[in-house]
Amino acid sequence: MKLFKPTAIAAAGIAFVGITAPQIGSAAETLTATSWGGSYSESQRKAYYEPFMKETGHTVLEDEWGGDLAKIRAMVDTGNYTTHVIDAESNDVVAGCDEGVLEPMDWEALGFTPDDFIEGGALECGIGTISWSTIFAYDKDQIQSEGPKNWADFWDVGKFPGKRGMNKTPIANLEFALMADGVPTDQVYDVLSTPEGVDRAFAKLDALKDHVIWWEAGAQAPQILADKEVSMTTAWNGRIYTAIVDDGRNFEIVWDGQIMDYDYWVVPKDHPEKDLAWEFIAFASRPDRQGDQSNYIAYGQARKGSDKYINPDILPNLPTAPENTKNWLLSNTQYWADNTEDLENRFNAWVAQ
Repeated sequence: MKLFKPTAIAAAGIAFVGITAPQIGSAAETLTATSWGGSYSESQRKAYYEPFMKETGHTVLEDEWGGDLAKIRAMVDTGNYTTHVIDAESNDVVAGCDEGVLEPMDWEALGFTPDDFIEGGALECGIGTISWSTIFAYDKDQIQSEGPKNWADFWDVGKFPGKRGMNKTPIANLEFALMADGVPTDQVYDVLSTPEGVDRAFAKLDALKDHVIWWEAGAQAPQILADKEVSMTTAWNGRIYTAIVDDGRNFEIVWDGQIMDYDYWVVPKDHPEKDLAWEFIAFASRPDRQGDQSNYIAYGQARKGSDKYINPDILPNLPTAPENTKNWLLSNTQYWADNTEDLENRFNAWVAQ
């Protein structure tokens, strides 16, 4: 059996990590997929890229991004397309679709319909690839007594000493702040939809700000926890699961108050090779492929029927497990599509103060 090995490739001044496969006839093409790096991209490599290359003879190159729509906007505006498909978060999918920089999904080319996905798993301009949650986790080597149970405990540096890791974005942090301040999960967006509610969230963040170490890439969260720079951190659940299972870290996930969301495959508007993009998305959206990704990282699926392809031992560690959804919040995609720019500006100014 041929082994697929990473190769470093420079194209248009951008560094890519690719995995090459044997070319099969003249139909073989090169596709670039952009994602988030770390253990998440590794799970995609195993579940999608390598099997796709083996089945089709195409070559997949990998790029990373930080979720900035400006990257997609620049491609569309200049016609210089550096990637075919992008793994994007829900608010960027809605905002990019509204702005007209993303292709609407071509259901005929894909060969399935939105009904083949769980609720929220298919959007006008995006096909769901995972369901995931932002949670917090703590290091049991540092917190050896009874650990924190909720967001109020995360804020309580008296009872649970140590720095806190938080993603450098208002998304999820404003919701967590309100939960820490006593707002029930089913009322969070009602409160956050008012100026007074936003002020309340920032006031609660003020109380923790001096104890926060900010992270910006998903791989940083488990790393600062492992390095004991923080005693607990917000994180994407799959990153912590991987750190526990693969790296033997003594971490504990707290599911109470988790915020669940989806990631989607999207295609930049008017991409000249969008047929290749549809071919990949159709392949990656098959139940067996989505289910297989969960075998490498503990994120849930968007395609119905994918669970039958997941190791049963992993199912309880997914955000969608019944034990983990006793008190949870579904991220309000429309809220963040409408308010991200204003709240990011305020948040960044607040961080800089």
